Amino acid sequence: MSSQDDSSSKPTTNGEIIIGIDLGTTNSLVAICDERGPRVLPDAAGRAILPSVVRFTDDGPPVVGGEARRLAVMFPKETIYSVKRLMGRGLDDVAEDIPHLPFDIVGGENDTARIRVGERIYTPQEVSAMILRELKVQAEAALGTPIRKAVVTVPAYFDDAQRQATRDAGRLAGLEVVRIVNEPTAAALAYGIGQGKGAKAETIAVYDLGGGTFDISILQVTPGGEAGEDSFFQVLSTAGDTHLGGDDVDRMIMELVFEEIRKEFGEKLTFPPCTQQALRNFAEAAKIRLSNEESAQLQIDLGDGRVYDRMLTRDELEEMMEPWVQRTMVACDRAMRDAKLDAGKIDRVVMVGGSTRIPLVRKSVGERFQCEPYTALDPDLVVALGAGVQASILAGTNRDMLLLDVIPLSLGIETMGGAVAKLIVRNTTVPTRATEKFSTSVDGQTNVKINVLQGERELVADCRSLGEFELRNIPTMPAGIPQIEVEFLVDANGILNVSAVEKRSGKVASIQIVPRYGLTREEIDTMEQESYTYARQDMHAHRIIDLAVNSCLDIKWIRDAMERVGEGLDAEYGEKLESKIARLQEFVDRSHREPAKIDADEFYQAKEDLDQESVRLHEQAITRSLKEEPAG
Repeated sequence: MSSQDDSSSKPTTNGEIIIGIDLGTTNSLVAICDERGPRVLPDAAGRAILPSVVRFTDDGPPVVGGEARRLAVMFPKETIYSVKRLMGRGLDDVAEDIPHLPFDIVGGENDTARIRVGERIYTPQEVSAMILRELKVQAEAALGTPIRKAVVTVPAYFDDAQRQATRDAGRLAGLEVVRIVNEPTAAALAYGIGQGKGAKAETIAVYDLGGGTFDISILQVTPGGEAGEDSFFQVLSTAGDTHLGGDDVDRMIMELVFEEIRKEFGEKLTFPPCTQQALRNFAEAAKIRLSNEESAQLQIDLGDGRVYDRMLTRDELEEMMEPWVQRTMVACDRAMRDAKLDAGKIDRVVMVGGSTRIPLVRKSVGERFQCEPYTALDPDLVVALGAGVQASILAGTNRDMLLLDVIPLSLGIETMGGAVAKLIVRNTTVPTRATEKFSTSVDGQTNVKINVLQGERELVADCRSLGEFELRNIPTMPAGIPQIEVEFLVDANGILNVSAVEKRSGKVASIQIVPRYGLTREEIDTMEQESYTYARQDMHAHRIIDLAVNSCLDIKWIRDAMERVGEGLDAEYGEKLESKIARLQEFVDRSHREPAKIDADEFYQAKEDLDQESVRLHEQAITRSLKEEPAG
């Protein structure tokens, strides 16, 4: 698959399941890929992510994962994390890392880095094997079958010794590592880059910002040929910082809180380890919230009637983070120089790592590389998903899973009343683009939720929701006045970009989605067949919903006009209007109780009758408004 990946293993064709593993510095995951596409396998509690943390105990087996991380402050010498930094390294190689680690690092055979816990000395491979073994058990429980083979990902800069150490860790865990895959390559595979028919050679950047490390890799992707050859991924350059990640942002928030608490309640105030751990979790939660909202409340009860309370805004946090983000930009520039490329030559940017959810990061990356970054897949999961894709290819299954030449099911958004407005119909060739204009249905509406749907039926309840996002802070306007333009853009890799802009104010929001994941061919066929079976009743239901929504707006506008005209409204004419309003309102009320029993043509005629009758009213309302307009 790649000149930089270990491709010595031949594909397995006996139907044996091969899992994909992202063995991460901070977190690890396991995934598979089947006819539904790649998916991460959760543990028994439904957790997809396993913290790469191991705690050794005096009287029992090692504790791996979340529990080990939660108690790390209480057992600093016995809790091992970031062991990936030590894999295949000599003591001199990790000299810079040692000051950052609370547990003991000692020299072993050939001066290799080892970990001392009490009287025992462990190799990094042994600790990593404990993490891999936990993932193996997790996968076996989820799939109900023994697992013996795996694809494991590593950073693109890992040398032969580090890659061999990763293989050794797999062997110790009872796994045959059938292939080592570069993490950037896995991310590209998860998005299907280089996999589609007629795909062109591309240069992509993989921006990987995790909890503790940052990597940027520039890849040259050459699609497979017509004879069925695999795509070829060549790493052109890598750069990064092994001590730069989301933990730094947590630390910034903690330092701000510490400083302000000390100023408010006394310089001598100290914080025990358990309090520091609680504050670290608190800071992380605030950071995550500010990725989705404009402000976060910071409130800490310090006891003795002392309460720290303040509002932290996204603007404040972004000002603090700016130098941190710029450090990643410097590394990006270095990687592009090493690859002898400028930003204009980068075709796509793939975002990896939980810290890439931060809006400032996404904005900065988009500006630096002059393109919209790929964010459709969960950045915490994307490397594991790609490992699952590579595993399925080696197992000889689902080789064509990622190919997408046409849209398999129609794409649209939810409209008022639970109907679906389709923007792109099924079997449309990709790439493709479609736009549609919408408005609000409630006076003074400042936020609009946009629900992106996939399916052939006419109602939301019968379609599949792909994702939701909000267009926020629209200026207050009467219902029907805002002009919201929604655009659907599906690129050559099948990535759906949905954006919404309110034309009067310029407010913008967007989301990225991979609409092909999660459905089998049979499910797609069933959804298509149901659209034919229920076509008549679906169209009737959709028409009734549209009539009800538009009728409510009409009645509101006519009531507003009657109020403006006031005493100038002829009594007999007013009674006619009230009569027609009452008739139309009756249809609206029935549409909520018994929509299937309503004659849509009669409903439409009642609306038309009121619209025609109200023409004179609207003329009078406009005349009254002009007379009341001040001179000049």
